[in-house]
Amino acid sequence: MSKWIRQSHRWLSIAFTATVLVAIVAVTQEEPAMWVFYLPLFPLILQLLTGLVLFVLPYTAKRRA
Repeated sequence: MSKWIRQSHRWLSIAFTATVLVAIVAVTQEEPAMWVFYLPLFPLILQLLTGLVLFVLPYTAKRRA
């Protein structure tokens, strides 16, 4: 389970970076669509959740041992 969470966290960081780049390109357009600026929020929230799980994992492993 830990390996899956770690791998998804890495892929989410790539998705977040890609959506930020899309938002930057959208800014250069004449009339940027405002919804594009909300695109990075979804992978960012998921990355926050997986990051919190990865942060807590060592502490829960100590309790089990």
